[in-house]
This record gives sequence, C-alpha cells and structure tokens, in this order.
Amino acid sequence: QVQLVESGGGLVQPGGSLRLSCVASGFTLDDYAIGWFRQAPGKEREGVLCISRGGGVTFYTDSVKGRFTISRDNAKNAVYLQMHSLKLEDTAVYYCASRTIVCDSAFGSWGQGTQVTVSS
Repeated sequence: QVQLVESGGGLVQPGGSLRLSCVASGFTLDDYAIGWFRQAPGKEREGVLCISRGGGVTFYTDSVKGRFTISRDNAKNAVYLQMHSLKLEDTAVYYCASRTIVCDSAFGSWGQGTQVTVSS
C-alpha cells in the first residue's frame, strides 16, 4: 500500500521549534520530489517547501525563508520539515505530498496531515 504518514506536530509557543516527519511506505521517497503544504482554518491549502529528487529546495512561500528547512533521509525513507522561530500564523495542518521528480510536477500521494498549533 502506497502511503505517506506525517508526524511531529503539536502545540508550541511563539518562537519555538518543531520537526515534522514524512515517512513513506510502499514506495521509495527518493524517487520523488516531496513537498510540504499547510492549511490554516478558513484558508486555502498553500505550499511551504519542497525538495526535489536531486536535492534541490524550492520555497513555495517567502514567509518561511530563514525559519524552515527541508531535508531527506533516504535510509529512513523520510523527509523532514524543520521549523524554527514559529509564529502564530504558522498554525495549520501540515501535509506532505509526493511529486514526480521536481517541485512543480504532478502530485502523487498525500499524507493525512499533522496539526501544528502555535500559541502562547
């Protein structure tokens, strides 16, 4: 069964950090670009960051530059989203998704999402 599973979300104070994980089963993550997306309450889903099959990084939004990074661990079949200096506006459900090779190509699988809440 082809599946992506996110984890690592939670409640964090402004200025805090979280690391989200996206682990694949049923396929090899390093054959794909993997993107992180988020959806805040009442808002449309937006792209956050993506790492291509070759390791190139694409920021879908400038709002996370300097605060979020993305990385792969092929041995664990996982992609991580490291988030620092979290802001209230980062509160959202975060999803990972596979894309064919590069970060603007067709979507494949989506995970079920993990909630990130930034609150004092």
